[in-house]
Amino acid sequence: MNIDIAVFLASMMVAATPVIFAAIGELVVEKSGVLNLGVEGMMITGAICGFILANATGSVFLGVVAAAIGGALLSLIFATLTQFLLSNQVATGLALTLFGIGLAALLGKPYEGVRVDVIQPISIPVLSDIPVLGTILFSHDPLLYFGLFIVFAVWWFLTKTRGGLILRAVGESHDAAHALGYNVVRVRILAIMFGGACAGLGGAYLSLLRVPQWTENVTAGVGWIALAIVVFASWKPGRLLIGAYLFGGIGFLQLHLQVENVPIPVEVLNASPYIATIIALVILSAGKSGRSNAAPAALGQPFHASR
Repeated sequence: MNIDIAVFLASMMVAATPVIFAAIGELVVEKSGVLNLGVEGMMITGAICGFILANATGSVFLGVVAAAIGGALLSLIFATLTQFLLSNQVATGLALTLFGIGLAALLGKPYEGVRVDVIQPISIPVLSDIPVLGTILFSHDPLLYFGLFIVFAVWWFLTKTRGGLILRAVGESHDAAHALGYNVVRVRILAIMFGGACAGLGGAYLSLLRVPQWTENVTAGVGWIALAIVVFASWKPGRLLIGAYLFGGIGFLQLHLQVENVPIPVEVLNASPYIATIIALVILSAGKSGRSNAAPAALGQPFHASR
């Protein structure tokens, strides 16, 4: 089996991008102390919202914007239920996923098999012509680079800014943050909506770039992988990238093996990216102990200002 290493690494980055969007958004949500299991639902809602608008307007850019808005609006339902009505976060997140999948199936029925134009890769003068490196790093679509930018921006925000410090304080002890005068509910709602917008962008990447036509269940469990990556990456953006690229690389390999007609059941190959990613991330996390590997202390805990 011959694999061009440059093509492999470039394809790995493309396959990892939806996971990166979804996981970095969920990382911010969980850093604020909220557990949102509705990532899959927000992703597929963003995917169909983006596809519908891109198909109607002929603009993939507007489709991407619509996907982010769709994901954020769906997350606002979760925020209302968990932050104001104090519903159980786990149950509400699961319900959100079921609702998003059903909504996307309903809205997407008229668009099955319909195709849209894709965003063309950027050709950077000189850099794109560099052997190997040009293919790997400088020949991708703008949304892929935007995903990497968001990861860096989130790292910078969490570690270098006062807003990031407040967000982490809310996630560690919402009572202490409230006592200091910070609006815990507002911080968490903003974090939830950011996570929803990022999940929507991940969905748009699948329906508008990876597979530029609408197919039911286009996300295929990517939202659940994003949730696992956040946990096993110990809520660190850098390690999150490693997990996402691992998933992308294995996903590309299993597709290549299918094309090569390797005598392995297709079901095993299809499941391999999910299984291998989780196993590898567990191994990576096994060597990390203590506070550096701990979840935000208030993760999943409801907050009410009157307490």
